[in-house]
Amino acid sequence: MSETLSTSRSGRQGRALAALAVLASLVVACGGGDDASSADVQEFRPVEVVGNPLPAFEGETTTDSGIGSIAPVLNGQSFDGTAVTIAPDGYSLVVFLAHWCPHCQAEVPDLVEWAESLSVPAGLTVYGVTTSTGEDRPNYPPSRWLSLERWPFVTMADDESFTAGQAFGTTGYPYVVMLDPSGAVMWRHSGELADGQLEQYIATAMGL
Repeated sequence: MSETLSTSRSGRQGRALAALAVLASLVVACGGGDDASSADVQEFRPVEVVGNPLPAFEGETTTDSGIGSIAPVLNGQSFDGTAVTIAPDGYSLVVFLAHWCPHCQAEVPDLVEWAESLSVPAGLTVYGVTTSTGEDRPNYPPSRWLSLERWPFVTMADDESFTAGQAFGTTGYPYVVMLDPSGAVMWRHSGELADGQLEQYIATAMGL
């Protein structure tokens, strides 16, 4: 009898261990595990600013006092530590996003669709910058949010002091800055963009 109970117990233990193994594999597949691929992901990364910061954006694109100002170079990293530099290199569009901002959450899918429809003009480089990040705020972490949204653009993670955002004069989110090949501000916009507004701004700036 004791041998029968021992065999039965061993069978139950084996089935339990197999179930745990399946559960563990599901957690890893869904991104919930602490595997090596996620171990290096960090929501804050150091940022170096080279040059003078832009004036704070006052909220009106057409009368922005920052137009023509040379934006500073931003040296930073992506979530996984890959080096990212935002510097003059053709036309650039820099999109500052806060994970907790409902307007950012509405704007990101539109920008993803814009990219996936192959509507980004040739000669324009688009960067994302996650800033104003807070673990105690909704929709954290931004790395997971943008991954789920299929965000396709190179992205810099700002530091805890929001250094990158402040250097570009961020006052609200989402915040979009377009630079010409010399690094001068062509236009800035804060808040959600109306249908067709982004394309119009870019076309005018690039002479398309």
